[in-house]
Amino acid sequence: MESIRWVLAAANVPFEEVFLTTHAQYLKLIEDEALMFQQVPLVEMDGMKLVQTKAILQYIAEKYHLHGKDLKEKVIGIIDLMEMMMILPFAGDPKAKLENIEKKSIERYLPVFEKALAGGQNYLVGGKMTFADVLLLECTLMLEEKFATILSNFPNVKAFQGKMTKIQAISNFLKPGSQRKPLPDENYVKTVMEVFALSKMPPM
Repeated sequence: MESIRWVLAAANVPFEEVFLTTHAQYLKLIEDEALMFQQVPLVEMDGMKLVQTKAILQYIAEKYHLHGKDLKEKVIGIIDLMEMMMILPFAGDPKAKLENIEKKSIERYLPVFEKALAGGQNYLVGGKMTFADVLLLECTLMLEEKFATILSNFPNVKAFQGKMTKIQAISNFLKPGSQRKPLPDENYVKTVMEVFALSKMPPM
């Protein structure tokens, strides 16, 4: 859900949140036929109940003009990298997972974005902010929480990050007290296990 929060914040769209904390709440949503495919997150917007994070992001991007051409591959790459970060608390060997994330970030993902931002471009494509830019900012901040110097050899990405954080709506979202959430921790894992009634960690 965090990427959805980021994109809504960038679009200056206020939103209310309801958190699941028990398995009974999850079952009630299923019984009420509110969850297609029995999945969360669930976003209620424009009289619709939207599920699946990528589909929700696409809808919000279209609605608030944060969509651009030729974004598909860049967006997929960013989301793939963030998903690796999000499942870290569920990993059996988090150290090995972290090493893998760092390696793939430096060798596979960050070079693509460094090249896309060459020449002092403010945004990834089209000369305007899209939801891919918002996701890339989120992703780089997540990476720096785990690897403080990871952007040291990617000056274009670091400069992009600096420009993005100066946008007022994003600056507000980064301030203490906003609806931004930290990376998942042990409490998050415990809640997930309870809500979905899992007896063991989901397979990675």
